[in-house]
Amino acid sequence: MPGILLAALNASYSHTNPAVRSIACYAGRPQTIGFAEWTVNQPEPDVLRGIYERRPEIIIFSAYIWNISMAERLSSAVKRILPDCTVGFGGPESGSHPEEFLQSEKSADFVVCGEGEQTVSEICALYELFPEGTGTPEKKTEFISGLRNIDGLYLRTESGLFFTGERKPLCSLEALPFAYPEITEPEHRIYYYESSRGCPFSCSYCMSSLDRNVRFMPLPRVYADIQRFLDAGVRLVKFVDRTFNVNPERCISVWRYILEHHNGRTMFHFEIEAELLTERLLDFLAEVPPGIMQFEIGVQSSCRKTLRACGRSDNIERLAENIRRIPDSIHCHLDLIAGLPFEDLETFAESYDFAMSFRPDALQLGFLKILHGTGMEKFAAENGWIWNPYPPYQTLATPYLSYENLNFLADVERITDDFWNSGKFRASMNYIGRKCGFWRFAEFAVNEGRKSGVFRDAHDERFRFEFLHSLENIPGCDGAVLKELLRFDFIFSGKKGGFPGWYDHRYDKERHRNALTENGGIRNARLDFAYSDYERFEINPLSPLPETSGAAEILFLYPDRAERRKTSAVLVSSEK
Repeated sequence: MPGILLAALNASYSHTNPAVRSIACYAGRPQTIGFAEWTVNQPEPDVLRGIYERRPEIIIFSAYIWNISMAERLSSAVKRILPDCTVGFGGPESGSHPEEFLQSEKSADFVVCGEGEQTVSEICALYELFPEGTGTPEKKTEFISGLRNIDGLYLRTESGLFFTGERKPLCSLEALPFAYPEITEPEHRIYYYESSRGCPFSCSYCMSSLDRNVRFMPLPRVYADIQRFLDAGVRLVKFVDRTFNVNPERCISVWRYILEHHNGRTMFHFEIEAELLTERLLDFLAEVPPGIMQFEIGVQSSCRKTLRACGRSDNIERLAENIRRIPDSIHCHLDLIAGLPFEDLETFAESYDFAMSFRPDALQLGFLKILHGTGMEKFAAENGWIWNPYPPYQTLATPYLSYENLNFLADVERITDDFWNSGKFRASMNYIGRKCGFWRFAEFAVNEGRKSGVFRDAHDERFRFEFLHSLENIPGCDGAVLKELLRFDFIFSGKKGGFPGWYDHRYDKERHRNALTENGGIRNARLDFAYSDYERFEINPLSPLPETSGAAEILFLYPDRAERRKTSAVLVSSEK
């Protein structure tokens, strides 16, 4: 087995780690260096055993805020079972403060700072000068001494910590090989891909603001890599470019290639700055069919003072106009951050309603993390922020939001995830949003849920339906209308083996049969009935204004392996 192991601890099995793959491929020494991926959800003894069975003489952990604690524990254990193994760390959670990291993590022998491809390649070349390996105390000491000649390293030496010098970033990304020479499990893994490095913006809370030197992969190479994903039938490709549309001409070229060569299966994810969308880009997006692209857009706040304090543009009018022009065929995920400068509960409520006014496919309510080396770290320390000193360094209180306020927002986050982001309650939530307002509802639901201890335990989907049904007197809402919409959402969410007590099932088998006959015919009665359902409602849930409509009959057609991928609701009849 290779003597050098790059170890990745991913957030879940579906994720892939592009860093260890890119570095291993760039080194081009498969007999010398390899990589292995585990997840933070696996039992640590199993991961440790996996490392031990590979018997690395040098192991380098890829460290991020979500895995650093586990990586440090594994590093310490590795030192016990493989005492002569040289242990290194790379990635933002060690490289952003390497001296401090080495002082606290005694099991680490070195830290790779910055981009790792060239540095680790030179480590490989050094290791190859030891034909009998470095697995003895004498050889290890000699190897560590040799590392002094490689830029981009912080070392632990017998005389103390030693920095070898700055490593210049790669001038061109063209030298980077494709990180996935073998694409396995294309339907079940998320493939991360970078076509650029660096970010031109200076958001004070973001690590990307530390690298303002934006470098691009040549377009012909990007096209070739995209084609590899398409040919393999990969389910989801996530571009990790910090702001994909920073160069509009390049952006539209990539999007056009994807559209012209799409395989009808692969989804491409991009993190974009909506304010930078040009007329040409917006016109192009209007032609993109569903199922091809999805966007993540950082709104963060609608408070101008907050945005300026974070180094972001405060042109929220332009931002709003462009988000509204993104067509429904593009899945949109918007981000907000709680705990930013000058943002209190009142202004955060405004930001929340601002983001929800676009009816995004998902709204992620995140909490400010005070990351090492960022401008926000200095600002927070000087202005009274309180945050957890351990990863993920989450804010606990600010001069504008108390710890209790942030706990309240954590409950709002859960309400948002359960009732909006899940996509299971769209008819109900769209009605609530129009009649009550999204923030007002979230506030109401949190207060009611706290009375019954809803937020203390995990719950399944049926409980969420029961909880929403139990909420009486939601401001501005007609309870009878909401119950009908909740019935619609419940039966739309999938074929039911049974119905809860609150659900009034108004089934008619003959009407069900007639509806199937009128909508495609009955080919196999058993299967057609198994993958469909019929229901009658006192209103029309498919109407834009269901509270003003008459009764309706709806046929539900559920996904099956042969044809349908999504549930569809067919209006059989309605009363005006």
